[in-house]
Amino acid sequence: MATVTVIRYLSALIFPGLLVLLFTRVTYNRVIGLILTVALIATSVYKGYTNTFLLIVVDAFSLTAGFWLAEKMKQRVIKKT
Repeated sequence: MATVTVIRYLSALIFPGLLVLLFTRVTYNRVIGLILTVALIATSVYKGYTNTFLLIVVDAFSLTAGFWLAEKMKQRVIKKT
């Protein structure tokens, strides 16, 4: 039971940020990437997969980190050209 909880928190820490980066690369807009990822997380909360407040906080932290990294990624691409 404890390993399932650890996996949930690690997934919440990693995957939302990666999804923001992925959707940003696909849509070429970091705000749209953030909105799409928030919609996926809202759906998981609605379905009951994200069931604790702390898990939602970890998701939000990961979203913020992914949003920040998407901005850094954009600045690096602009600097190269």
